[in-house]
Amino acid sequence: MSNAVPPLLTALVDDAAVFPPGSMPLPDAVPAHLRHRAGRWAAMIGPLLVPATDLPEIAATVDIGVVGEPAAVEQALAAVPGNLTVRQVESPVAKRGEDPAPGIDRLAGLVRKHAEKPWTWYFEVPLAWGLMLALDQLARLRDGGLPVAAKFRTGGLAAELFPTPVELAAVICACRDRELPFKLTAGLHHAVRHTDPDTGLVHHGFLNVLAACLAADAGAEPTDLAGILADTDGIPLATPVRDALDRPRPLWVGFGSCSVDEPVTDLTNLGLLPRRPAESETPGKVRA
Repeated sequence: MSNAVPPLLTALVDDAAVFPPGSMPLPDAVPAHLRHRAGRWAAMIGPLLVPATDLPEIAATVDIGVVGEPAAVEQALAAVPGNLTVRQVESPVAKRGEDPAPGIDRLAGLVRKHAEKPWTWYFEVPLAWGLMLALDQLARLRDGGLPVAAKFRTGGLAAELFPTPVELAAVICACRDRELPFKLTAGLHHAVRHTDPDTGLVHHGFLNVLAACLAADAGAEPTDLAGILADTDGIPLATPVRDALDRPRPLWVGFGSCSVDEPVTDLTNLGLLPRRPAESETPGKVRA
């Protein structure tokens, strides 16, 4: 029943179950992904993200995103098993503190090598020195016909891996100004910005990001977006999102999450996805 998912939320969440912190074993992650793809929220779920080195371990027929360092990705793509359909490729271009330009050039060569394939390539760019020049470089590649987009990390195991609302707002506007699609990864399990009770780290909310992208698409500036990204109240965040549910999602391709159920639960609780009929209130009765 994929029509339960409105256009704004279609293909919002890539299934990153095998990656930390979930770290689900691949033999468990594949059947779980297939159940999601056959379920009520299938239209909201993108491919199963798989480390490049693990492709031969998958026996099922499944759509995947290949994730890994450029060398591992190149080796994996040279012999993709016939049961797998590659939808996207994700690879870092540099470590923090390194110049991303040479890595972008090397990865662009791999994209050209597979130019006949209908894959989208996500170049993971560190949110650090050289970022804006790297986005210029990606935009030129895209203008030249290569199916490339940007990827950014919004979390991790240390506080410095989480960009501030101001930093993330600047990135969103920079991508908008370059007409460069982007995806996010790490830390976006829940809809609204919050502090993780186990680690004390403050996580971005994917609903915050969605509301900020809608505002950016309407011409808002980074200072406006920073306030949206810093908001911890889901009610005002849900209002512009609810108003835009019937339109395609602007700017932001989506995000990888090691949990598919958590985003669905949060969106349902905020009234942005319909509850299952069994969860609905029966007219004239009050649920205990």
